[in-house]
Formats: sequence, C-alpha cells, structure tokens
Amino acid sequence: MSSIVKTKLKNARDCLGKKNFAGAKDAALQALQFEADNYNANVFLGLASLELGELTESEQAYKRAAELNPEQILAWQGLSQFYERTEDWEKYADILRCLVDIHTKSEDAVKCAETLQKYIDLQRKHDTSSQLIDALYLLLPDSSPYQVLSNLPAPDPTNPTSTTTFHVQVAVYNSLIVIEELVAIIEREEETFIRKEFEKRRTRLNAGPPDQIRKQIGCEVWGNSRLPSLYTLVLNHPNTTDELRRETDAKLLRYNYTYMVALPSTEQTATTKMQIMKEIENLISGTVLLHIPDELAWTLFLEKKDVETIGDYDYALLQEFMELFPSHSLTALLTGYFIYMHIPMSDEDQDSVVEDSEVGYDMILEAYPSLSTSLIASHIVGEIYLLEADYENAIQAADKGLQILATFELENGIKLTNVRLAFQVILASSLVHFYPPKHHPRAMQIINEILEVSPESVAALMGKGHVQEASENWEEAKEHFGKVIQLVGGDVGLRAKEEHAWCISRIGDLQTGINLLKAVIERLDELENHDHDRARCYWRLGKCLWNLGSEKIVEGYQIFITALKCDPNYAPAFTCLGIYYAEHASPPDPTRASKCFQKAFELDSKEADAAHRLAKGFADEQEWDLVEVIARRTIEGEGGLDGGLLSTTDSLVEKYRPTNAWAWKALGIVHLMNRKYMPAINVLQVALRAEPEDSLTWMRLGEAYFKSGRHIAALKALGRAQELHSGEDDWICSYFIAEVYRQTGKYEEAVHQLETILALKTSELSVLAGLAQTCLDLGCFELANGYTARAEQSFVQSIRLCLRAISDGTGFRTMIWKTAADALYHLSTRDVFCDEDSVHAVLVDVENALGEPSARITKIVSLPSQRDSTTDTISILELSIAIYDHRIGLGSSENVTIGSAWFDLSVALRALAQKLSAGSRKTEVLALISAALIKSIHAAPTNDAYWVALGDTNFVEQPKIAQHAYIKALDIDSKNAGTWANLGLLFLYHGDFELANEAFYRSQSADPDYTVAWIGQALIAMNSSHTSGATGILEHAVGLADIQPEADYQYSSLMFTRMKENSTRRTSSSTVDSLLPAFFVLDRYLRSRPNDPTALHLYALICESVGQAELGVDLIAHAISLLESLYEQTEDIEIERQFTIAHSNIGRMKLSLNDYGGALESFESSLGLLSEENDSTTVLLRVQGQFGSGIAHFKMGNLESALEFFEAALESAADNTLVRGEVIVMLSQTLWAIGTPDSKEQGKTLLLECISMDPENLIAINTLAAMGILTEDETLLDAALSEILSLPVDRKLELDPQRNVDRLLIQNYLGQDEPEKALGVAQRAVFSDPARHETRDQLATLLFQIQRRDLVLPVLSGPCSENLQEGGTSLKLRTVAEALKGDNTMARRLAQKNILMSPSNTTNWRISALASASRSTS
Repeated sequence: MSSIVKTKLKNARDCLGKKNFAGAKDAALQALQFEADNYNANVFLGLASLELGELTESEQAYKRAAELNPEQILAWQGLSQFYERTEDWEKYADILRCLVDIHTKSEDAVKCAETLQKYIDLQRKHDTSSQLIDALYLLLPDSSPYQVLSNLPAPDPTNPTSTTTFHVQVAVYNSLIVIEELVAIIEREEETFIRKEFEKRRTRLNAGPPDQIRKQIGCEVWGNSRLPSLYTLVLNHPNTTDELRRETDAKLLRYNYTYMVALPSTEQTATTKMQIMKEIENLISGTVLLHIPDELAWTLFLEKKDVETIGDYDYALLQEFMELFPSHSLTALLTGYFIYMHIPMSDEDQDSVVEDSEVGYDMILEAYPSLSTSLIASHIVGEIYLLEADYENAIQAADKGLQILATFELENGIKLTNVRLAFQVILASSLVHFYPPKHHPRAMQIINEILEVSPESVAALMGKGHVQEASENWEEAKEHFGKVIQLVGGDVGLRAKEEHAWCISRIGDLQTGINLLKAVIERLDELENHDHDRARCYWRLGKCLWNLGSEKIVEGYQIFITALKCDPNYAPAFTCLGIYYAEHASPPDPTRASKCFQKAFELDSKEADAAHRLAKGFADEQEWDLVEVIARRTIEGEGGLDGGLLSTTDSLVEKYRPTNAWAWKALGIVHLMNRKYMPAINVLQVALRAEPEDSLTWMRLGEAYFKSGRHIAALKALGRAQELHSGEDDWICSYFIAEVYRQTGKYEEAVHQLETILALKTSELSVLAGLAQTCLDLGCFELANGYTARAEQSFVQSIRLCLRAISDGTGFRTMIWKTAADALYHLSTRDVFCDEDSVHAVLVDVENALGEPSARITKIVSLPSQRDSTTDTISILELSIAIYDHRIGLGSSENVTIGSAWFDLSVALRALAQKLSAGSRKTEVLALISAALIKSIHAAPTNDAYWVALGDTNFVEQPKIAQHAYIKALDIDSKNAGTWANLGLLFLYHGDFELANEAFYRSQSADPDYTVAWIGQALIAMNSSHTSGATGILEHAVGLADIQPEADYQYSSLMFTRMKENSTRRTSSSTVDSLLPAFFVLDRYLRSRPNDPTALHLYALICESVGQAELGVDLIAHAISLLESLYEQTEDIEIERQFTIAHSNIGRMKLSLNDYGGALESFESSLGLLSEENDSTTVLLRVQGQFGSGIAHFKMGNLESALEFFEAALESAADNTLVRGEVIVMLSQTLWAIGTPDSKEQGKTLLLECISMDPENLIAINTLAAMGILTEDETLLDAALSEILSLPVDRKLELDPQRNVDRLLIQNYLGQDEPEKALGVAQRAVFSDPARHETRDQLATLLFQIQRRDLVLPVLSGPCSENLQEGGTSLKLRTVAEALKGDNTMARRLAQKNILMSPSNTTNWRISALASASRSTS
C-alpha cells in the first residue's frame, strides 16, 4: 500500500470520526483511484455513502469489499447495518446468517450467539415458518454453530439481563425447548398445507374421492417430514417428562400409522411400509406392556390379533381394555358381550354374573353403530346375530366385516387368516339357514373356501351337510354329518347325529334311521331347554314311520301328537296332522285338516305344503283375496325375489329362483282377476324361472302382456305356450293370439287365426263373437283407407257371424247384438253398395232374427215384414237403431253395459236425425237422443265420451249445456284432444274466436296429430282473412294420418279459390302444379262421400283447370243428376241455383272438348232455368250462357246466330266492364270472321271503343294489335299498343303476365323482316324479368331463328325451373344448342334426360336423333 493511499484512508477515517461524511467519501474515492481493490477504502466509501443517503453506491461499495476479503467482518457488518436501515429483511437475514458462520469460524461464541439471536428474532418477526424452522435448527446439537455456542457459560435464571445472549444460552443448555417449538411449528405447517392443498386439488377434473386425495397429499408431506426425527429427539432427551414422553409416543404412533395407511401397497413402497409397520409394532407393544391408556394403540393391538373366535382374544386383555377406557364404545359393546355370554367382568365377579342375556344383547346393538369400522365389533355382532338365528343381520354383519378386513389388511400390510375364516363361517352358516335354498350356491362357495383352509371346520361341515340335504344329496350329506360326529360331541355332535340319522332314512334304510333317531331322542330327553329339537326329532320319526307303509300311519299320527306336546309351536307337525285328517282319517275330516293347515301356516310361512293345500281350497271357493294372502305370505316365507336381502340392484331378480312356483302362479292369477296386469307380469315371470316348460303359465303371461298393451311380448309368450302344448284342445292360446292381432291392427291375421279355431270348435260362442268383432274392426279399417268394397264384405260377414252366434247359443247376447248393430251402422254410411243383393239378404235375416221394435222407437222406426229388392241407407240405419234398442231391452247388471247401450242408441239416432228433413219425426228423434244420452250418463257418469256426445247434441240450440258437457268431459279426461277440439268448435260457431283458438291449442298440445284441431285453427284464420295461414294449416291437416273429409274439402276449396284469384298472374303449368294436391285430396274425399254434389262440382272445376275436362264433364254430370233428385225432393231455390250453375259449367267444359252441340244444350238449359231477376249472380249466369252459346255457334260456323247471342250477352252485361270487354272481344272476332269490310271495320270500332273505356283490357288490345298486324296497319298497331307500352314496367308485367304483347311484337317484326327489332323486344323482356324461364326460352328460340346459335347457351344458363313443363322446354333448347355446338357427349346426355322426363313426346325423340346425327357427322 502506498503512502498516498494510507494518507487518504487516514483522512477518510478522521472525517468519519468527525461525521464529515462528504469528506470521508472524497478521501475514500481518491484512495480507490490509486488502489481500486483496497478493502478499507470500499468500507469507508460504503459507510459515508450510507450516511449521505446514497444507498446504491453504499451497497455496491460494501459488496465489493466483501468480495475482496470475505473473511473480514467489517464489510458484512456494514451490509447488515445497510439492510437493517433500508428494511430489506430478506437480505438482512442472509447477511446475519453469513455473520453467524464467520463468528463460528472465528470461534467467537458471544458474537456468534448475539448474531444468531438477532437472526432468530428477525425470522420470528418477519419471515415464514420454514425460515424460522431453519433458524431454530441452528440451536440443535447437530448444527455447525453448536460447538462454538456450547462454550457459553450456563445461563443465570435469576439475572437474565446480565448477558446479551441469555436466550441462546438457555437453548444450548436445554434443547428440549427448541425441539418442542419446532414440533409445534412443523405440525401446524403440515396441517395447514394439507388442508389448503386438499381444497385446491378436490376441484380438479378426475380428482378422485376425498380420502384418496388426502392420502396422496399426505404421502407427499409425511415422506419428507422432520417430525419423526424431532419426536425421537423428544423421547431421547434427558429433560423429557413421563407425561411428555407418553404424549410424544402417542403422536409418533398416530403419525406413523396415518402415513402407513396412506402409503399404497406397491413394490416401490413395500420397504418403507414394512419399516413403518415395525416402528408401529414396537410402539404398540410398549404401550400395551406398560399398560398406558392409549386408545389407538390398544385398539390396533386388539384389531391385529389373528383369532378365529372371540374367546381367543384373551378375556384378560379385553377386561383391561374396558378398565382403561370405560367410556369407549367398544367397552360398552364388550360389556354387553360379556353379559350376553355370562362371562364375569373380572376375577372378583365370578359369582355375580348377570343372567339376563337380553340386556347384553341390547347393549351390543346400541354400541355397534358407532364402531362401524371395527373388526372385533363386527366379529362380535356377527356371532351374536348367528346365535340369535337372525340370519339376515348376521349376513350383513359378516359381509361388512369382510369388507373392513380387506381394507384393514391392505392398509396395514398383514393377513389375518383366522379372522377372515371367522367371518366366512358366520356368513356361510347364515346363508345356509336363511331362506333355504335361496342362498345355498353362495354358501357352498364360501364353505369350500373355508374347508380349503380348515378341513375340519365343524361349522363348514355342518353347513355343507345342510346344503346337501336341501338338494336331496343324502349320501354326501350323511358323509359330512358323519365327519362332524367323529370330530365333536356336545350339542353340535348331537345335532349331527340327528341329521345323520335323517339322511340314512331318506336314503332308504328306514329302520336304521328310526333306531338312530330314537337314540337321539333318548339323549335329548336327558337335556334341558331342547324342546324344539325333541319336537323336530319326533316329527322326523313320524315321517319315517309313514314311509314304512299304511300300517304305520296311525303310529306316525301319534308321534306327531307327541312332537306337538314337546313344542306346541312346531309347524311341520301340524301340517302332517292336516294331511292325516284330509287323506288317511276314516272318514276324512276336511274341517280339522283345514284348521291344522291354517295353524301350521300361521306358525311358519315356510310350510309350503300346508299353504298350497289352503290356497287350493280357497280357490275352489272363489275366495281370491284369501288366495292372494296365502300366496304373498308363502312368497315372503321363501324370501321373495331378493332372497330376503334388500338391494338397490336388479341383479337379485335374476339370481334367485322361486322355491314355491305355485305361489307365484297363484298370485299372478289373482292379479289377472283384479286387472293388475303389470304386477301379474312380474310374478308370472318369476314363476317361469322355476318352471320354464309350463305352457299354462306362458299363456297366462301372454294374457297379462296382451291386456297391459304389450302386444309384441304377448305374441312371443303365447307363441312359446303353443310350442310347449300344441294339442287341438289348446284353442284358448290361439284365441289370445288372435285378440293380440286384432288390437294391433292386424285384422286379416286375426280373422285367419279365429277361422282356424272355428273350424275345430264350430260351436264355441266366444270364438264366433270374437270373429264377428274382428270382421267389424277390419271393415272399419278398410273403410277408413278407402277400400269400400272390402269394407262392405267385412261388415256383411260380421253380421252373418253375429246371426250364427245368436242362433247357436244364448250367451254374449248383449255383445253380439252390439257388434251386429255397429256393422249395420257403418253400412248405413254408404250411399251405394257393391253387392246390393248380399246386403239386402243379410238385412232380411237380421229383421227375421230381431222381431218387432219396442214401443220406445215405434214412431221413429218401422221395419216391414218383407223388404223389396232396393236397399237405402235410412232403412239400414233404422235397423241398427232397432238392434240398439233391443240391446237395451236385454238388460244388464253392469252400469257400464247399460250406459254403452243407451249411448250407442243416441249415436245412431243422431245419424238418423241428420238424414231427416224437418218435421215431427225429426223432433221425436231429437228428443229421444237427449233422453238416451241422459240415461247413459246416469249409468256411467265418469265416461267422458257420453258427455261429449251430449255437448255435440246441444251444439247449436243449447250452447250453455254443450259447454257444460264438454267441460265435464274435460274434468274426467283433461288430455282428450277430441274434447278440446269440440269445445273450440263450439266457441268458434258462436263467435268467441279467442277462446276457440285457445281450445284448439290445448287440443294440439294433447295430440299434435289430431286433424280436427288443425281444421278449427284454419277456420279461425279464414274468418280473420288470413287466407295464406289457413292454407298452410289445412295443407298440414290433410297430410296427417287422421283423415278428415272436411279437411280435404276445405283445403281443395281454398286452393281453387286462391288459384282463381291469382289466375291472371299464373302460367298454365304453374296452375296445374298448384292444383294437383287439391286434385288428389278431393279425389280422396269423394271416395268416402261419392254423392256429395258440391264436392263433385268443385272436383269437376279442378279437373277442368288441370286439363282433365273429360273427367270434369263426367263428374259434373253426376252432380247434376244428384241435384235434380234433391230438387225433386225439396224444391229448394238454392239447389235450383246450383243446378243452373252446374249446367253452365258443363257447357263451358263441353266447349273446350269441341262438343258444341252438347254445349248448346247445356247453355240452353241454364238460360231456361234463370229467372227474370237482375241480381249479380243471375246476370253473370245469363251472360255466360249467352256468351257460351255464341261461341258454340261461332265454332259451328253459325256466325249470324253467334252474332245474335254475343249482342244479347253485351246487352245483358250492362255496366259490367270486365264482362263487356270479354263479350266485345268475341263479338269483334265474329264480325271479323264474317269477312266483309263493314263487319271488319265495325269489329275494329268496337275494340277501339272498348280500349277507350278500359285502357288496360289486354285481350282487346292484343286482338286489335293482331288485326293491325294482319292488315299491316301500323297506325292501328300503334294505337292498340301505345297505352300499354307507355306504362311502367311493373304495371305492364302485372297486366300482361303471359307476355302476349311481347310475343305479338316479335311476330310482327319477324313478319316485317326486322329481326333486330324482334331481338330487342325479346332482350328487353328478359331484362325486365330475368327469373322468368319463358322469356329466356323465347329469346333462345329467336336466336335460333336468326342464326345466332352461339348466344343460346349463355341465355339458357342458370338454375333449372322446378316446373316440369318449363324445365322441359329449356332442356330441349339446350340439347339442340349443344348438338349444334359440337358437344356430342353433353347433347346425348341432355337428350336422354328429355326422353326420361317425357317418353311419349315425339319432339324429344327427334332431338335425340339430332344429337346422334351430329355425333355421326363429327
């Protein structure tokens, strides 16, 4: 170091002493200029900068000094002062830690202690627990500073302020304080970490169950924890008190046990787990050896004992446990066990044993719920339940014990073979005796496992013997009981001898068995409290005597009496006594037998023989309630479906088969009798598991399925019954199959099945009635689907079968007459019959069988004794009314039948009233309808159909009554769509549209496919002038499966009306497309109502519009004949008007068919029927008649006559501009056709006048323009077209939707040889309406004509028309264009498509030839 540097350092030191920090800084900096790595200069600079507030320079200077000489303390002290002043506690702690190490190396104990004390205080105040733990560890003997700190003098508790290191001195001389603090901090830290980490992880996806999450976190924490070593330090510390040592022992045990339980049982953790287990064993052994009251240690010690019986636990240990933990739940349970088993609580209590076992039993049951995870508690409870013969709870306790054992073994890494064996013995023994033989398969599995481990297990051998007895494997059972006899004596051995003797007797060695049983009885007589065993032995002895033959019957009877003297509640003895009285007593005493059977069944529900005999007796007496009681109790006695074990799974239903199948069958039959079909199905299925080949049960099951509506399952079950028993006498099964077919709508299959049965059972009345009903249903189905001829045959066949059934027997009269009446009622809905002779013949037969009508309907119905050859619908309906009335006269004891009869009569009368004209007869019919409905409601007030019918009857005249009736029906069935729809129609008819709409919505909610509701909404829409909405609703309605003719008619009428309104804006092809749905729908309507003149008339008009004029003429001719007939009957003016309109329309259609003579006749008839009135309709009809006649004469060449009629029509049209315009056009054409210059000029004049009055009359304009073109009169042409050409484009398109003006102009220009002008007209037409295909086709055709073929394809580009006709025209043009272009492949493809779309069109074939020719040319 140079003298200059020393001088500068001296100046710096002096300045610091004088607190001249600026000068000190300058001096230090000057020194550093000469010697940059000078330690003292950096220290002086750091101190001066710190005092001057230049913190960054100060910190850098101190750090440079520390780096230059880490062993020197000044820089470190300066840094500690700097960080303390700047409150940078983390760096301050690091510097203090470095100072501790420096002082340790310098062996300065006091400085080291002072610094360490500062370090610990700082960590307590500012830092985390983990840093405080590290700081406290420096005070322990294993730390590096401890050797230096141990040189400190011992602390003086009387004068703690005498030194600056008192706290460190205390810690060094008694480290237990530090260890305890560390234990407390770490315990708290680990608990907090586990809780927070659990809250974090449990919300993750696939987190697993809470216990698993806690174990995972625990393994992470406890595997690296310092607590075990700290606990060891506490235990080994000389200052540890006994209390602290016990407390620490308990903590270490629980810590290790929790860690061991959390560790998974894998190869990686096996070593760790084994080491922890050894530590736990040492801790437990020490605790028990020293009699320390640690609950966990004692509990684990007892739980880990591998013993087979409770006695093997060592009662002394159990007694000590009870003394140490008197309030523990296990102590209460053990106390109860000692009392129950009469075991003294201690050696001093040998003579004071409590004899009341019930007290001990109750104590055990009270304590057990709080010990749900205890092995010893489950073991004790299982044994107690087994001793009490509470097998169900014993099974549950043993199952639970095995689950606890599996968890305990997994967690503790040990195997408790004897404990497992004990639980298996309890479980197997309980399963053997719990509702045998339900659980024997499971019991045998467990018994075999027991015998593999312990071949001489008496309980297992006895259980196996009992199982073999239940299976009647008497030889094997005898062997197992023989082994038990060799192994044990006492009560168990005596029971084994009894069972051994019984097995021998069952094998066939009756005498040996009797002798052995007598020996057992002698031994039992010497013992007390074995009355039940004695009764059982006597009963078995009696059974053996009966098996010896009839001469021993009486002796056996006496033995049974003896058995009952031993135990009056022994049920099997009562059963045998009942059999004796019923079968062997002379004379038989059925009363005493029944009493014995009842007594036996009361005592033991498992006495199936007694129950079966009782059930048979009650069934013979039709006491079905008692049969059900017996069957149910028998089923309960055998364990039911679940074998007596409640379970939430359905697997038990599959697992356990019934023991007494007859009880399940009986219960199923009772359910069938009571119409409880689903319970019947369930119990019959169970019965079939026991007897799967029982055809009768299969048939009963099929019947239950059928009556519950499960038809597919019914067919399968009945088919199986037929397979098992296919004899000729088994026709009932076939009958049920036919019924299933009928209810599922397979009427033809049902008819075939019933006819097959009838061929075998010709006189079976039920089959005849069923076949008649099926034919009726088939007819209704056929009628609904439009097969009227088939329906007629089915109805006639149904009536014939009814007549046959009536003649063959007297049963089912009410039902058979109803079927016949229903068939006649449906026949009456037809106006025309396909086989009228057959219908007439069956009607005569019905009248002969029925006789005279009752006085109730004599004024309404009259049946002639002989019927003529004609058959009308009213007479058929009257005959059905007479049968319904006759059905009422037959009477019935059931209100349902009476109500149905009156209701049917009302329905038929209502149909008759609709066919009658006003008069006294109709009045009487209406009165009888109301009376019939009231009586039907009185008989069956809960039938909503009767209330609906009452509402329908009063629909028009009595709306309040109708509303009340509908609402009453809805109270009965609020989800009936038909009732809601009727209510809506009522509101609609009487003008309440809001309520009507709401009712229709409710109807649609109940059944979205109910057509009437949609019709009602359509009517509301039409009433509100929402025609488009009504059309959409009706379009949906006609597509529903529920076909309603009214919807068909209304839809067709609406579509035709819309077509007429939009006719000026439609092309002919679009008109056909729009009316095709109406065409088919109206055709469907007329199949159901062929004689509706209004529908025929409408159908004819639609046929005319779609190009089927021939069919239209036939239809309207039929309508005219019907209207004529109706007019003759009623002379109604409205019918006359319809008749006139029909003649006018048929005349127009004949004109279109070129039948001018026929058209003249029709128009003359129409004109002849018109009155002299001048109302609008009459005027239009007169004009149409005159106009049509004029056209007919014109077409026939009678121009003068045509001229007269047109002039008359013009005069009749008066001020009707539209009609006058049409007539003037035709009149001018007629004048033009006359050919004279005057007439032609007159025709032009008329057209000019017409156009001047109606400038937008397009027909007149076109006609006048055509005249101008023909005469080459440009002035006339301009005059004709000037008005329409001057109109805006939109208005012109509206007036001329067919583009006739453009077509005329194009033809005019082409005729004048001005193709460019024609092309311009065509192009403007396309520009004005680019989406119209006709204008594009017109332009393309014109381009062909003027030889501009290359422009055709671009013009035709774009989407194809959905209309077949329009699309076909464009396709033809494209095909020709492609062929002329040279694209042969595309041309051929388009030509083939043309032919496919219209094979009969010769033009398509010519175009195809053109495409092929172009290919050949190419």
